[in-house]
Amino acid sequence: MKILVPIKRVIDYAIKIRVDPTKGARGVQLSNVKMSMNPFCEIAIEEAIRLKEKTKTSAEVVAVSIGPKQCTETLRTALAMGADRGIHIETKADVRGDYVDMQPWGIATLLKGVVEREGGVDLVLLGKQSIDSDCGQTGTLLAGLLNAPQATFASKVDRGDDGSFTVERETDSGTEVIKIKPTTLPAIITCDLRLNTPRYPTMPNIMKAKKKPVETISLEAMVQELGLNLDEVLSRKNEVVEVYEPPPRKEGEMVGDVMELLAKLKEKGLVA
Repeated sequence: MKILVPIKRVIDYAIKIRVDPTKGARGVQLSNVKMSMNPFCEIAIEEAIRLKEKTKTSAEVVAVSIGPKQCTETLRTALAMGADRGIHIETKADVRGDYVDMQPWGIATLLKGVVEREGGVDLVLLGKQSIDSDCGQTGTLLAGLLNAPQATFASKVDRGDDGSFTVERETDSGTEVIKIKPTTLPAIITCDLRLNTPRYPTMPNIMKAKKKPVETISLEAMVQELGLNLDEVLSRKNEVVEVYEPPPRKEGEMVGDVMELLAKLKEKGLVA
């Protein structure tokens, strides 16, 4: 079994994001900001490793990242968690000095090429969304491009003895169970928050990860190898018009007792 796990490097979830005024209110500050693996991608890596540990036959987990040189560090984290090898499609800085910010369509197009290039991929596990753009489109676009079965927002994933995948997915009205037949692989599954709790890489595994192979290939070389059109891969299907911080909250008002509170609420029309 071969599992492909695309991962993304984002601003660490614990960091307070600030708007970068030098970008015309169209971006956030990235200089000297802690970056880490997207939390949903961590869940996908963890689930891939668990499926590998459960399988009775040989299995391989391949982590894939598309982005600047620093994405290698993110791949090493995935390798320290238990992935077997990594593939880094490196993007270069543009004329402004910013790294190319690819959108879901371009990412999914490249991932389709990687799946076909690898061959024998049984499963592609992705986070349901990234915490920076919050698009949540890459997994579904990839399934469409591959004409592959998909299950989104997975809260539980099991692999049957016949090679099928049974997925419990969260919906607005409850839980839905989907079975993906082995004859239709590769399957595309996007991971939700409650699927698992990612492990912390141990120091021995961090040291071992330094020796695991990571193939680095430039975006241009990969596009040429896959026979794609670079302009199409980099094309922007939508545009961020403005990024702004939420307005500061107004200071609270202290009241002496419940009756005064009710009077204030009635005054503001919040209660009848």
